[in-house]
Amino acid sequence: MLTGTGATSDTVIVDWGVGNIGSVANAVRLAGGTAEISASPERIAVARRLILPGVASFDAAVAGIDRLGLREVLGGRVIGEGVPTLGICLGMQLLFDGSDEGGGAGFGWLSGRVRRFSPSPALRLPHMGWNTLEGARACPLLEGLPPRSRFYFVHSFHLDAADGPTVVACCDYGYRFAAVVQSGNLFGVQFHPEKSHQAGLRLIANFLSVASP
Repeated sequence: MLTGTGATSDTVIVDWGVGNIGSVANAVRLAGGTAEISASPERIAVARRLILPGVASFDAAVAGIDRLGLREVLGGRVIGEGVPTLGICLGMQLLFDGSDEGGGAGFGWLSGRVRRFSPSPALRLPHMGWNTLEGARACPLLEGLPPRSRFYFVHSFHLDAADGPTVVACCDYGYRFAAVVQSGNLFGVQFHPEKSHQAGLRLIANFLSVASP
């Protein structure tokens, strides 16, 4: 982990007590950036960009966010100031209104709800392993990546719409679901770029190049 030492930090990975945070920080370093893992509102308030990780249940993440009092400062930075922000896996799901996984409220920065994969004897849950992006449209995160790039997924829930205005790319697991979303400088990926080898590092490097306000 690299920790910022100045008044501002290049990238803050928000630590609300869940997630594969060390691996994300290492991937940022390998992609050429520096990262600080922090739950401090003061550090979040001066970050040039934010990463919202997540490997846990929706309600566990919501509980951590509310216990640490992070909603207001994150909303101010992400929506008020337009700081580049990347939600990874559960972090992407938290960008939306809520989830069938629990009763807690997401950030609601993007409109939509997270649903469990429809039951099917042919589909094991969680959806785990490599899968291919489909129908990708232009997006800074995907700059320089070949069409139908493959990324590593681990999840049982997904955004309820595969064709909404914020959906950049989809994936298929029995049916299409949103794999990448964007609204301005707010991005979300349902997969784990930190586990996705060179394609994942390129995506993270692309995120690090998004201009901050």
